[in-house]
Amino acid sequence: MVVYGMQLPVQSQSTLYAEPWEAGAGPADLAEIARTADRTGFDYVACCDHVAIPRRLAGPMSTVWYDPVATLSFLAAVTERVRLLSHVAVVGLRHPLVSAKAYATLDHLSGGRLVLGVGAGHVREEFEAVGADFDGRGPVLDETIDALREALGPEEYPEFAGERFAFQGLGQRPRPAQERVPVWVGGSSPAAVRRAALKGDGWLPQGDPRDRLPARIARLHRLRAAAGVEGPITVGAITEALHVGEAGWDVGRRTLTGKPEALAESLRAYGEMGVHQIQVRFRSRSRTELTDQMAAFAAEVAPHLN
Repeated sequence: MVVYGMQLPVQSQSTLYAEPWEAGAGPADLAEIARTADRTGFDYVACCDHVAIPRRLAGPMSTVWYDPVATLSFLAAVTERVRLLSHVAVVGLRHPLVSAKAYATLDHLSGGRLVLGVGAGHVREEFEAVGADFDGRGPVLDETIDALREALGPEEYPEFAGERFAFQGLGQRPRPAQERVPVWVGGSSPAAVRRAALKGDGWLPQGDPRDRLPARIARLHRLRAAAGVEGPITVGAITEALHVGEAGWDVGRRTLTGKPEALAESLRAYGEMGVHQIQVRFRSRSRTELTDQMAAFAAEVAPHLN
């Protein structure tokens, strides 16, 4: 069964993917997009995470990066069923108890709709500004995931003892609404795939082209089996940008465009290679056109994905 979700526009505006209309958009646009996702059957909406962008990267990345906890909490209040994904939270920037407090509250307020996507991060200055370890961010993330498993568990007084973090006798309420908050690990490096296999409930590839996914998915399952990790893992993929219907403008930028049947046939290949959820993207000239594209995808393409 392949489900579909989407990274939200507006909340991050890298020039690699942001549309011109997003520069003038704001909370009302985000809320309407999230409501459309909620109404039309999207599995999740996602929000990125950066604390601060250095000037050297501000050109391609921009400095527009909404806080994921604040943004997803805002959207939880205007939706009912769609899940809320941090894609991805750079949890190595914060102490695990700080992250646990924020995300446990989000899960509690949303009625158990959090999916905690985590990643190692890539901006050195961001780590240095908050006193976090950039060079050791991989091992820090590994331990942080373990600490978050405990801190987001059912116990009011969680306990953890690692090389970098330790806590006991410290209570945190409210607890998450979910008994086990799903942790999806982002990234496509060998280390990230291994981390997802050994520690994750899901894997979020980072822009892998289709032809690379089967080998990485196979490695993910081999690593998991070799380590004796039981239980299923949710495998994701990020699609090319989509435009449902005959294009009436130059969509460009690696966009799949066409009638619903043709798009569904193309996207079914993801399910055949072992993908469980696809993150769909859309080309659009306005928020209204985006929500129209979302509704068309849900009504005309998604029913043919499985």
